[in-house]
Amino acid sequence: MTRKPGVFVRAVSPEEGRRLRQITRRSKQPVRMRRAIVVMASAQRQPVPAIARLMQVSEAYVRQVIHEFNERGFEVLDPKWSGAGRGKWIGWRVNASLVLLGAAPRDLGWPFSTWSLSKLREVLATNGIAEIGRATLRKILKAEGVSWQAVKTWKAGRDPGIHCEGEPCPGSLRSSARGRRGRLC
Repeated sequence: MTRKPGVFVRAVSPEEGRRLRQITRRSKQPVRMRRAIVVMASAQRQPVPAIARLMQVSEAYVRQVIHEFNERGFEVLDPKWSGAGRGKWIGWRVNASLVLLGAAPRDLGWPFSTWSLSKLREVLATNGIAEIGRATLRKILKAEGVSWQAVKTWKAGRDPGIHCEGEPCPGSLRSSARGRRGRLC
């Protein structure tokens, strides 16, 4: 049984090596950092299976990065984000999430007293409104002018009329852009 010939990146100049090392140490994008580490390991003549184990990725991924780096260079390290998920979040879903934010979770039958991004995400998914990540939900709420305010007290009263009309209650949600206000306590 013959062994497949190893796949390695082309010869990397010292300047390219410094650039790769800088990317692996300072990059804020995990995809870019992972690809740079794969290229550096290959430049150090590590075999594909060892790189795949080290990075916890498939051997096919390692080979693909190496081949693409040999063809196109550093351009390959940059992730190509697609906008596939953009059209899935339509207006009525935004309105539904804002309506949910306007009501206290306990009034809706949920066992918690304040909204958080993860709790709102769970409620949206459970009710079949949308299944999205916390980061996406945060962006949508920010685009709608909704911001979070930290809870200022450690306990909340059970009397719904305890807060004055027109004043935000502690832990309330502020929305200055559109004039909406919701209760979080």
